[in-house]
Amino acid sequence: MKQHDESVLWFEALGRSDVARVGGKNASLGEMVRHLGARGVAVPPGFATTAEGYWRFVEANGLRETIAAALRDLAAGKATLAESGQILRHAFLRGDWPADMAADIVRAYRVLCERIGRPDADVAVRSSATAEDLPDASFAGQQETFLNIRGEAALLDACRRCYASLFTDRAISYRQTKGFDHLRVALSIGVQAMVRSDVGGAGVMFTIDTETGFDRVAVIDAAWGLGESVVQGTVDPDEYQVFKPLLADTALRPIIEKRRGGKAQKMIYAGEGERPTRTVPTSRAEREAWVLSDDDILLLGRWACAIEAHYGCPMDIEWAKDGQSGQLFIVQARPETVQSRRSTGEYRTWRIKSKGKRLVTGLSIGEAVVTGRVCLIEDARDIDRFVDGAILVTHNTDPDWVPIMKRAAAIVTDRGGRTSHAAIVSRELGLPAIVGTGDATRLLHGEQEVTVSCAEGDHGFVYEGAAEVETELLDLQNVPATKTKIMLNLANPAAAFRWWRIAADGVGLARMEFVVSNHIKIHPMALVNFDTLQDAGAKRQIEALTAGYADKTDYFVDRLALGLARLAASQHPKPVIVRMSDFKTNEYANLIGGAAFEPKEENPMIGFRGASRYYSPRYRAGFALECRAIARLRQEMGFTNVVVMIPFCRSVGEADRVLAVMAENGLRRGEADLEIYVMCEIPSNVILAKAFAERFDGFSIGSNDLTQLTLGVDRDSEELAELFDEQDEAVKWMIENVIDEAHKAGAKIGLCGQGPSDHPEFAEFLVECGIDSISVSPDSFVAVKRHVAAAERRRGV
Repeated sequence: MKQHDESVLWFEALGRSDVARVGGKNASLGEMVRHLGARGVAVPPGFATTAEGYWRFVEANGLRETIAAALRDLAAGKATLAESGQILRHAFLRGDWPADMAADIVRAYRVLCERIGRPDADVAVRSSATAEDLPDASFAGQQETFLNIRGEAALLDACRRCYASLFTDRAISYRQTKGFDHLRVALSIGVQAMVRSDVGGAGVMFTIDTETGFDRVAVIDAAWGLGESVVQGTVDPDEYQVFKPLLADTALRPIIEKRRGGKAQKMIYAGEGERPTRTVPTSRAEREAWVLSDDDILLLGRWACAIEAHYGCPMDIEWAKDGQSGQLFIVQARPETVQSRRSTGEYRTWRIKSKGKRLVTGLSIGEAVVTGRVCLIEDARDIDRFVDGAILVTHNTDPDWVPIMKRAAAIVTDRGGRTSHAAIVSRELGLPAIVGTGDATRLLHGEQEVTVSCAEGDHGFVYEGAAEVETELLDLQNVPATKTKIMLNLANPAAAFRWWRIAADGVGLARMEFVVSNHIKIHPMALVNFDTLQDAGAKRQIEALTAGYADKTDYFVDRLALGLARLAASQHPKPVIVRMSDFKTNEYANLIGGAAFEPKEENPMIGFRGASRYYSPRYRAGFALECRAIARLRQEMGFTNVVVMIPFCRSVGEADRVLAVMAENGLRRGEADLEIYVMCEIPSNVILAKAFAERFDGFSIGSNDLTQLTLGVDRDSEELAELFDEQDEAVKWMIENVIDEAHKAGAKIGLCGQGPSDHPEFAEFLVECGIDSISVSPDSFVAVKRHVAAAERRRGV
């Protein structure tokens, strides 16, 4: 196609070097069409007008002086931002197209219609300012996008409106804040074949965890209909996460998170004579269904890896699924600019020591805790009422809210996901935010004192009153190297990625029971025996939680595998030692439906717990579900770094029975390099260490239970608290001897507990004994690492 002054260019003629000519969005689309199509990344065809074309429109309509005059009046205080913006937008909307430029746009549109096989094809018309998506100008949404544009006249009108959107109030304010010269910023228009996501789905994905910066996952948000509802934050989307390093093996399915969003509404095409799009409620079936299949999630994840590898940096990507063809497409991609720039030298932690009643729950953005007073604003027309330093509570935000978001201490919204406007801007401003709460504007009120906590994992909470908060700054630089491996104790999958920057040697203790109690909530035997369960209340709760599962036990396996996968991913490929469930009977009974399956015991601490449950008819079928989850984790997802550990194994005979049950359920020691450890927490484990070492690959010393059972002291007794001492000579004798026996047998041995953190002399004792590893809570890691390094230096290790 002939081009007049290069006013129109096809995507395939563009690349990253063309940002000055067509802006960041269009340059990126061209880059992907040219270089990633061969790798299977599908991008809808289209073309872009150039910056030169914009200036031709400006000159043809005498707009340069209009722009300069309006901005002079604004700078001099003779006109308000709203007045200046309105003058400029009206000037552009009244402008006429240079005849040859209009002809080029129309001609390109006709060719595009021929390429996609539809006359008057529906297209997306997107603005792409030459400074909008550069790394140092990352706020999204400064200019407009118009969807479902059909016909030549409608296209020219939409392009004119794109030019006018360069002077929205928020765009003018944004450029002033960034120091950009208004008369040096041009606008390119991207015209792209529409993906019929109005009858399918769309969303956003990042090639990095948006909250922690963990760079080995891709995070995908998805909703029904056009993707603008996800970007604008007007819908609570589904969220999926995939583990990137394992995607190269197409036999694996490393999906590590699936969270179903409310998806209460969707944006669709409007009818003839209406605006191009409209928002409608979703059906109950749509709200209950996943937007993406597992195959879709994996394909998007692989495309994310290809795009990230090509650009050489973490990426922010928009995608769409055509509901007619079922095909997926990438419709935008730009560099991620918040987490990828975060300093890795220091890490601040927040710990809530005491707190009020939990009022609101949503998705956490950031990792901080803030206390303040609520400023509830439900309409953008009332933003002048905002009080500096307050906690902004509203339905959702758009770029018009940015001026007051900058002055807020924290932000809480009813709607939106991790890729919504409120979430993106909060990250860029470094503010904690909780999005997608559903009911914050109903439950909170103005002037109310609350605490906003984003320091407890994926979910954020608003608590009543001012919580007592402890902060600590961890210096991750200059951490000494040690021969003794220092590992982490982790339990909460939602918080696992917070600690990825810590150079730990793996996870020494991942507690399965935390996942069961917080992410599953149902006693496994209540799922196995659901049809005969007598508790009507429990059955109703189970029905609600397991909706969509024909076999209730699949719910347990799925949720457990996903929860453990996040723990395994956080330290992959380093070992992650997962302890099989170690609830006591009173704790199991508190799970939904659990009371019917648990005996009442006088002393559950030394009762029906640990290994004794796994082969018992009372729980054997429940243990089989745990084994199925571990098998899926290792064999289907690919987390072969997972090591299994058996707790509270009282005898060698019991060990043999447990290992036999595990083998029956697909977990045979040594197969596919599966290692099985045993907790050393009973004196018999020490006394018969040689025999246990023949059956297990390693030991993990549980110092609390070992101290309790060696000294005969109830660790929960206040009266005997001063007698409970893991540095008692009898306990140290136990530890020293089991380490010696383990090494003689060639087995690995570690200790999990806080002792080495609280008592440097205990760390030195363990080093002297030659322990292989010590596992501690993440916030103790740096202190223990330094204690152990000092001990090794003194011992000449």
